[in-house]
Amino acid sequence: MLESFLQILIILLAANGAPVIAALFFRSRGKLAIDLGRQLPDGHPLFGSSKTWRGVAAALLASCALSLFFGYGLFFGLILGALAMAGDLLSSFVKRRRGLAPSDRCKGWDQIPESLLPSIYAAAFLGLAWWWALIWSLSFTFTQMLLSRLMYCLHLRKRPY
Repeated sequence: MLESFLQILIILLAANGAPVIAALFFRSRGKLAIDLGRQLPDGHPLFGSSKTWRGVAAALLASCALSLFFGYGLFFGLILGALAMAGDLLSSFVKRRRGLAPSDRCKGWDQIPESLLPSIYAAAFLGLAWWWALIWSLSFTFTQMLLSRLMYCLHLRKRPY
């Protein structure tokens, strides 16, 4: 069980980290915002310019590749990555409604939707109790906060969160 737990956590981290790595590698190439710059009546963008199709593609590629590597199959990785990105878009949508900029910090809200949705799917796929999804989500949140600080120290992120 520990092996499966770590594998799913790694896939979650890769799916959520791949868009950041893609942005560093490709810079402005392929940076097409998912919301195409649209704004809602509140004057704020739907998701913001940092949510790109390139990032979604990177997340799906990473989650599919690791899912295949760990033996869960392509479809599992595709669904897991898509749910991670759906959760990330949900948190961005809420942050924009609250008037927060894409880089503004919102502890918990920045991590939980993008990890809890795919964790629920992973627990159901593996036939595990629902509370495993909570453990994966909390583990993701803690690990992501640590990795974010490390990426900042390595000058891969502009802010330590």
